[in-house]
Amino acid sequence: MINKNKLSNIDGAEISWFAPLCDGDDDFLGNRNPLYKSSWENTSSIVKIADKLGFKNVLCPSSYQVGQDPLSFVAGMASLTENINFLVAIRCGELHPPMLARTIASLDHMLKGRLTINIISSNLPGMDLSSKERYARSREVIQILKQSWSQDQIKFKGNYYQLDLTSRPVKPYQQNGGPLLYFGGYSPDGVDLCAEFCDVYLMWPETESKLKGLMDTMTLKASNYNRTVKFGLRVHVIVRETEQEARDYADQLISKLDLEKGTDIRNRAQDAASLGVSRQSKLREESDGKYYVEPNLWTGIGLARSGCGAAIVGSPDQVVAKIERYIEMGINSFIFSGYPHEKECEIFAKLVLPRLKTVSLPEVFGRMPKNIPNSPLANGPRK
Repeated sequence: MINKNKLSNIDGAEISWFAPLCDGDDDFLGNRNPLYKSSWENTSSIVKIADKLGFKNVLCPSSYQVGQDPLSFVAGMASLTENINFLVAIRCGELHPPMLARTIASLDHMLKGRLTINIISSNLPGMDLSSKERYARSREVIQILKQSWSQDQIKFKGNYYQLDLTSRPVKPYQQNGGPLLYFGGYSPDGVDLCAEFCDVYLMWPETESKLKGLMDTMTLKASNYNRTVKFGLRVHVIVRETEQEARDYADQLISKLDLEKGTDIRNRAQDAASLGVSRQSKLREESDGKYYVEPNLWTGIGLARSGCGAAIVGSPDQVVAKIERYIEMGINSFIFSGYPHEKECEIFAKLVLPRLKTVSLPEVFGRMPKNIPNSPLANGPRK
């Protein structure tokens, strides 16, 4: 069972890397170097290195326009990794919920519990639902998943789905509630969805004061449901032996960028018009002439990518201090990335990772069984 005291006082943080499945890797931003395509060969290499270097989790994002399907990718990586968890992005509505539950259960067993879920509520390809409609659909999908993981029968009557099914075929490997649900969103409907159902609220970079505001709002919302939500931060990182070297590398990243090309790249993403992306644009507008919005937080990344648009930039001491400051604020999960991803993964692991106390959130939440579970796909009886 979950130790609530342990959950409220997490000693350390989950340190994750990023798998650039959606064609988001490069040596220079906007350069579109074919060597950094989101091929299986490139992205699987990054994840295998992150696994060997000790990262606790890896985010596998989803996009229709470019890149690989995250569920297929994670299935392929199951036997090629040993310790790292996979945070796989699920776009609610893409799969019929019982079949989604079966897919998640299959992956969870293949990975022996090394699975977490990133809930996404953006539009499906070719569709244009309102924000309220999309979050209403996601709310139903999540409730069906939770029923399938905690009840013997899925009984659900909603506007989008009506189901009465046994949940036996979709039982996951993880116990006490199944895989953790991570969620990122800024609209009132999205915040309320996370507060009621999800475990980790993922934020994109903001100034520390704005991050605190987001966290205070979520904490209050979750308390209305008698729940506690943990916090995560998705942010890029550039760390070098000295601050000047790190800042020089940041400048180098955008040295070949054509701003019109960067705008085109940003606008390709399905979430290009979202509230979260607009907040990242505003953050960049508030920065100085070198794109720094506060000490060691650089917003130049957002010139050529949608979504997370800022990086922690500095020496190892400065980067560790910034991360520890975030941890003191109550952030217990970090998803880092850098350009190019494989090289920056190795640099971060050398200069920063050994100085951080790391944890696995599925273990902290009590989801990982001590023994092989009695699920139908594991040690359960055949019927």
